Amino acid sequence: MALAEQHYPLLAAAHAGDPFALERLLRLCQPDVRRYAQRHCMISDVDDAVQEALLTLSRRISSLRALAAFSGWLFRVVQRECRRLGRKALNFDPYDEEKLENWLAVHNNESLRLELIAALEALPEHYRDVILLRDFEALSIGEMAERLGLTAAAVKSRLHRARQLTREYLLD
Repeated sequence: MALAEQHYPLLAAAHAGDPFALERLLRLCQPDVRRYAQRHCMISDVDDAVQEALLTLSRRISSLRALAAFSGWLFRVVQRECRRLGRKALNFDPYDEEKLENWLAVHNNESLRLELIAALEALPEHYRDVILLRDFEALSIGEMAERLGLTAAAVKSRLHRARQLTREYLLD
Protein backbone atom coordinates (compact mmCIF):
# COMPACT_ATOMS: atom_id res chain seq x y z
CA MET A 1 0.00 0.00 0.00
CA ALA A 2 1.61 3.22 -1.06
CA LEU A 3 -0.16 6.05 0.67
CA ALA A 4 -1.08 8.38 -2.16
CA GLU A 5 -0.06 12.01 -1.97
CA GLN A 6 -3.69 13.05 -1.50
CA HIS A 7 -3.76 11.05 1.76
CA TYR A 8 -0.54 12.51 3.15
CA PRO A 9 -2.36 15.38 4.94
CA LEU A 10 -4.62 12.78 6.58
CA LEU A 11 -1.58 10.81 7.73
CA ALA A 12 0.08 13.97 9.04
CA ALA A 13 -3.07 14.97 10.93
CA ALA A 14 -3.38 11.49 12.48
CA HIS A 15 0.31 11.62 13.39
CA ALA A 16 -0.29 14.96 15.10
CA GLY A 17 -3.07 13.45 17.22
CA ASP A 18 -6.29 14.30 15.36
CA PRO A 19 -8.72 11.51 16.37
CA PHE A 20 -10.99 12.04 13.35
CA ALA A 21 -8.04 11.80 10.97
CA LEU A 22 -6.87 8.65 12.74
CA GLU A 23 -10.31 7.05 12.41
CA ARG A 24 -10.41 7.90 8.71
CA LEU A 25 -6.85 6.60 8.22
CA LEU A 26 -7.76 3.31 9.92
CA ARG A 27 -10.73 2.88 7.57
CA LEU A 28 -8.58 3.74 4.58
CA CYS A 29 -5.83 1.26 5.54
CA GLN A 30 -8.05 -1.62 6.60
CA PRO A 31 -8.63 -3.19 3.14
CA ASP A 32 -4.91 -3.12 2.33
CA VAL A 33 -3.99 -4.51 5.74
CA ARG A 34 -6.54 -7.32 5.26
CA ARG A 35 -5.19 -8.18 1.80
CA TYR A 36 -1.66 -8.30 3.14
CA ALA A 37 -2.70 -10.43 6.12
CA GLN A 38 -4.53 -12.85 3.82
CA ARG A 39 -1.27 -13.50 2.02
CA HIS A 40 0.92 -13.80 5.13
CA CYS A 41 -1.27 -15.34 7.83
CA MET A 42 -2.99 -18.60 8.31
CA ILE A 43 -6.60 -18.16 7.19
CA SER A 44 -7.87 -18.47 10.76
CA ASP A 45 -5.59 -15.64 11.93
CA VAL A 46 -6.41 -12.97 9.34
CA ASP A 47 -9.08 -11.13 11.35
CA ASP A 48 -6.98 -11.16 14.52
CA ALA A 49 -3.91 -9.92 12.67
CA VAL A 50 -5.85 -7.08 11.03
CA GLN A 51 -7.38 -6.03 14.34
CA GLU A 52 -4.04 -6.10 16.16
CA ALA A 53 -2.24 -4.24 13.36
CA LEU A 54 -4.84 -1.47 13.29
CA LEU A 55 -4.76 -1.26 17.08
CA THR A 56 -0.97 -0.95 16.97
CA LEU A 57 -1.33 1.73 14.28
CA SER A 58 -3.74 3.71 16.44
CA ARG A 59 -1.50 3.46 19.51
CA ARG A 60 1.86 4.12 17.87
CA ILE A 61 1.28 6.43 14.92
CA SER A 62 2.50 9.42 16.92
CA SER A 63 5.87 7.71 17.43
CA LEU A 64 6.43 7.17 13.70
CA ARG A 65 9.51 9.22 12.79
CA ALA A 66 9.27 9.34 9.00
CA LEU A 67 5.76 9.61 7.61
CA ALA A 68 7.06 8.48 4.22
CA ALA A 69 7.89 5.11 5.81
CA PHE A 70 4.30 4.59 6.99
CA SER A 71 3.31 1.87 4.50
CA GLY A 72 6.39 -0.24 5.08
CA TRP A 73 6.07 0.16 8.82
CA LEU A 74 2.41 -0.87 8.80
CA PHE A 75 3.08 -3.97 6.71
CA ARG A 76 5.91 -5.01 9.02
CA VAL A 77 3.44 -4.71 11.92
CA VAL A 78 1.00 -7.02 10.08
CA GLN A 79 3.75 -9.45 9.15
CA ARG A 80 5.01 -9.67 12.73
CA GLU A 81 1.47 -10.19 13.99
CA CYS A 82 0.87 -12.99 11.46
CA ARG A 83 4.07 -14.69 12.57
CA ARG A 84 3.21 -14.27 16.25
CA LEU A 85 -0.23 -15.80 15.73
CA GLY A 86 1.22 -18.63 13.66
CA ARG A 87 3.79 -19.48 16.30
CA LYS A 88 1.11 -19.40 18.98
CA ALA A 89 -1.31 -21.62 17.04
CA LEU A 90 1.22 -24.16 15.85
CA ASN A 91 3.95 -23.74 18.41
CA PHE A 92 6.10 -23.38 15.30
CA ASP A 93 7.77 -20.51 13.44
CA PRO A 94 7.41 -21.19 9.71
CA TYR A 95 10.03 -18.55 8.93
CA ASP A 96 13.33 -19.51 10.46
CA GLU A 97 14.94 -16.08 10.28
CA GLU A 98 18.52 -17.28 10.64
CA LYS A 99 18.12 -19.93 7.95
CA LEU A 100 16.46 -17.44 5.62
CA GLU A 101 19.14 -14.79 6.18
CA ASN A 102 21.92 -17.31 5.52
CA TRP A 103 20.19 -18.49 2.37
CA LEU A 104 19.70 -14.94 1.06
CA ALA A 105 23.31 -14.03 1.86
CA VAL A 106 24.69 -16.63 -0.54
CA HIS A 107 22.36 -15.81 -3.46
CA ASN A 108 22.47 -12.86 -5.84
CA ASN A 109 19.35 -11.67 -7.71
CA GLU A 110 19.99 -13.90 -10.71
CA SER A 111 20.50 -17.03 -8.63
CA LEU A 112 17.39 -16.16 -6.58
CA ARG A 113 15.39 -15.90 -9.78
CA LEU A 114 16.73 -19.24 -11.04
CA GLU A 115 16.07 -20.93 -7.67
CA LEU A 116 12.50 -19.65 -7.66
CA ILE A 117 11.93 -20.87 -11.21
CA ALA A 118 13.31 -24.28 -10.28
CA ALA A 119 11.11 -24.40 -7.17
CA LEU A 120 8.00 -23.53 -9.15
CA GLU A 121 8.83 -26.05 -11.85
CA ALA A 122 9.32 -28.75 -9.20
CA LEU A 123 5.79 -28.26 -7.87
CA PRO A 124 2.98 -30.50 -9.07
CA GLU A 125 0.95 -28.64 -11.68
CA HIS A 126 -2.10 -28.06 -9.46
CA TYR A 127 0.09 -26.34 -6.86
CA ARG A 128 2.07 -24.35 -9.42
CA ASP A 129 -1.19 -23.11 -10.99
CA VAL A 130 -2.51 -21.61 -7.75
CA ILE A 131 0.76 -19.80 -7.04
CA LEU A 132 0.88 -18.38 -10.56
CA LEU A 133 -2.76 -17.27 -10.44
CA ARG A 134 -2.42 -15.64 -7.02
CA ASP A 135 1.06 -14.17 -7.04
CA PHE A 136 1.66 -13.45 -10.72
CA GLU A 137 -1.85 -12.76 -12.05
CA ALA A 138 -3.02 -11.28 -8.69
CA LEU A 139 -6.39 -13.04 -8.77
CA SER A 140 -8.55 -13.15 -5.67
CA ILE A 141 -9.39 -16.46 -4.00
CA GLY A 142 -12.89 -16.24 -5.48
CA GLU A 143 -11.57 -15.62 -8.99
CA MET A 144 -9.14 -18.50 -8.64
CA ALA A 145 -11.88 -20.84 -7.39
CA GLU A 146 -14.06 -19.93 -10.35
CA ARG A 147 -11.26 -20.41 -12.87
CA LEU A 148 -10.13 -23.71 -11.35
CA GLY A 149 -13.63 -25.06 -10.64
CA LEU A 150 -12.89 -25.44 -6.93
CA THR A 151 -14.34 -24.11 -3.70
CA ALA A 152 -12.68 -21.11 -2.09
CA ALA A 153 -11.65 -23.32 0.83
CA ALA A 154 -9.98 -25.79 -1.53
CA VAL A 155 -8.09 -22.97 -3.26
CA LYS A 156 -6.89 -21.57 0.09
CA SER A 157 -5.74 -24.99 1.19
CA ARG A 158 -3.97 -25.66 -2.09
CA LEU A 159 -2.31 -22.23 -2.05
CA HIS A 160 -1.10 -22.73 1.51
CA ARG A 161 0.37 -26.13 0.64
CA ALA A 162 1.97 -24.79 -2.56
CA ARG A 163 3.70 -21.98 -0.67
CA GLN A 164 4.82 -24.40 2.01
CA LEU A 165 6.32 -26.76 -0.59
CA THR A 166 8.04 -23.86 -2.38
CA ARG A 167 9.51 -22.59 0.90
CA GLU A 168 10.74 -26.10 1.76
CA TYR A 169 12.30 -26.48 -1.68
CA LEU A 170 14.09 -23.16 -1.44
CA LEU A 171 15.30 -23.40 2.15
CA ASP A 172 16.20 -27.11 2.39
